[in-house]
Amino acid sequence: MKKKLSLFLFVQIILMKVLALFPEMVERFYSNGLYLYLSKISRIIFGWIPFSVGDLFYTILFFFIFRWIYKNRIGFFKNWKANGLTILSFISILYFLFHFLWGINYYRIPLHEKIGIEKEYTKAQLIALTEKLIVKTNELQFQIEKDSTKKVVFNYSEQEMYEMSPNGYDLFSNQLTEIKYKNESIKSSLYSLPLSYMGFGGYLNPFTNEAQVNYLKPKYTSPLTICHEMAHQTGIASESECNFIGFMAASSNKDVYFQYSAYAFALNYCLYNLEVIEEGSSKSYRKFINKGVLENFNENKTFWKQYHSWIDTFFEYFYDKFLKFNQQKDGMESYSKFVGLLINYDLIHDVIHAN
Repeated sequence: MKKKLSLFLFVQIILMKVLALFPEMVERFYSNGLYLYLSKISRIIFGWIPFSVGDLFYTILFFFIFRWIYKNRIGFFKNWKANGLTILSFISILYFLFHFLWGINYYRIPLHEKIGIEKEYTKAQLIALTEKLIVKTNELQFQIEKDSTKKVVFNYSEQEMYEMSPNGYDLFSNQLTEIKYKNESIKSSLYSLPLSYMGFGGYLNPFTNEAQVNYLKPKYTSPLTICHEMAHQTGIASESECNFIGFMAASSNKDVYFQYSAYAFALNYCLYNLEVIEEGSSKSYRKFINKGVLENFNENKTFWKQYHSWIDTFFEYFYDKFLKFNQQKDGMESYSKFVGLLINYDLIHDVIHAN
């Protein structure tokens, strides 16, 4: 059996590469077919449980992995063949479950192709969006705090934000009919501290379809993160597309705090992309941003800085390679690529003005 499972791993890898050549088939039969039922069942089964079942599953899994390593530590390399087959068969099972339950979505038709917008943009278009976002973010910050110098402070609990997040999806689904969200399953990760050291604000558990959120990070960033992970639950694998959908859902929410989270997030990425194009080019725009907004930016920067080490550097490298292996050619850079989607969608629908 171990030999068969090990061989099946390589067969699966080949099949996934072949499947990537047929995105229309993936879109029709998996993403808009089988996955809709699998994800619905998973969220119904696990969504009502108040804690993260997926994180508990990982804990049990890690226990048995370390237990197996400890039991086989003596003569491990001497029995390399048997141990190697055990490892490969274990990876084969996880590889199958990952793709069957969620991962095949990596090979579907990109969202920007379905809604007919481009991802590329000019510096002039980026500047125009940045200026619009500055105005909107400043307005929201002042509306909340009544003082342009004060950072926005969220008084919502994590659970309150989880319950409010689907409202934005309901409101913007008329604009993007491709995105429908039902059966909530959003939870604080039991591994929020490790996630902080790894540099992650949240993740989707592909085995239980739970949206996991790092509850330790600054609260003003949480609505966007929650909506981002919910986008993964709808079957969107691309990080840039999930950032775009997360922005649309959070900015469409009637709650002003959710709107602020969305616009502050988009503005920060625009400033980052200006720096990528030309170092120092974002400085002239920062002087127009309310001090309170900049305080929130610094709050977020300070949070991640305190956890920065070789650990998050390693996981950033690992996840970059993982994304590229799964048809996401931009790797970690895909997170910032959502700006292109927002620019081109805004040019057609004027979403910044509309909200």
